[in-house]
Amino acid sequence: MDHDSDILILGGGLNGPVLALALARAGLTVTLIDAAPPRRKAGGFDGRAYAIAAGGRRMLARLGVWDRLAAKAQEMSEIKVTDGRAGEGPAPWWLHFDSAEIEDGAMGHMVEDRHLRAALGLALKSAEGIRLRAPETVVAQESGPGGIAVTLGSGESLRAGLLVGCDGRESGTAARAGIRRHGWGYGQSAVTCAVEHELPHKGIAHQFFMPGGPLAILPLTGNRASIVWSERTARAERLAALEEDAFLDALRPAFGNFLGQISLIGARGLFPLGLSLAERFTAPRVALVGDAAHGLHPVAGQGLNAGLRDVAALAQVLREARARGEDTGSALVLERYARWRRFDTATMAATTDLTTRLFSNDNPLLRLARDAGMGALGAIGPLRRAMIREAAGLTGELPELMR
Repeated sequence: MDHDSDILILGGGLNGPVLALALARAGLTVTLIDAAPPRRKAGGFDGRAYAIAAGGRRMLARLGVWDRLAAKAQEMSEIKVTDGRAGEGPAPWWLHFDSAEIEDGAMGHMVEDRHLRAALGLALKSAEGIRLRAPETVVAQESGPGGIAVTLGSGESLRAGLLVGCDGRESGTAARAGIRRHGWGYGQSAVTCAVEHELPHKGIAHQFFMPGGPLAILPLTGNRASIVWSERTARAERLAALEEDAFLDALRPAFGNFLGQISLIGARGLFPLGLSLAERFTAPRVALVGDAAHGLHPVAGQGLNAGLRDVAALAQVLREARARGEDTGSALVLERYARWRRFDTATMAATTDLTTRLFSNDNPLLRLARDAGMGALGAIGPLRRAMIREAAGLTGELPELMR
């Protein structure tokens, strides 16, 4: 099969562009197909932001993206994890993670969606070996011994050695490859928004576990914070529909007054929470990355970071295969990627699932056990530092781009 490029990537959200840059850096030619038009300028703030762990920041730096983001990113130097009920304050035992305890800098940074997408757009524009097809969709794909062909919505056909699906939980790439998905919901939905507050946050992120679900308060640049408020779905829907003043009245008892007065900025979002995993990460001439392979509860803030690990691992596997003269889309090569990411993803899925089930309730015995457990974990220095490195994305078999 004649190839238009070495790799086709479907999905231009976040993981797709990062993967394109990583593959181009390795000398592979890439066609990135995105349903949305190109975006190279940051628009107005819409409330969306991401926690990027230290490992992900290292990769973005190596790919020439972080220099465009550093001035707009907020360092997360500490994380405080507490348990309790809204309006009653936290339990006496809690976890405190401080970046000063490790030698790798901040555990992570908060970056607004608009800035990250704009930085990726500019990096794609200046990179060699990347062709962007946008706005464009894929309506069919067919794998063969010599490669894979996709049919675009325009009727055009493109061919490559490998197709990578970065097209989200409802991945068309996975569905067309016959890859099924398994998972379950938690009966929770997350309300997302951002607030402006009176007092400085000092780069501290907060995770407050309440019976209905966790409230994450994540620092943004200036006196601003990103909010991810998980609640039982019926209540989350009511919260999302409230007028601004009524929503703030509902948020304040859970938020507390440690940052002074708060006011809403940007827009509010609502999305259901669940766990879903693709039964396979690969198929003939196909690999899945990010949400196309795994959808996690946001309780640990690892959704995007897990996707970035997929990107770094796949880029390394393909680079090494190319250096050995192997067919980068062969089953043997793709199995190396699947084997690398399978255990890490399963472990993260199990951890987020257990944490969600353990903390999203008001059972007094479980409350006592989990609070005592957090106190014990926080008191054991080596274990606490291991958890800090885990939160920073610096544990396990790290791909080269994240070392």
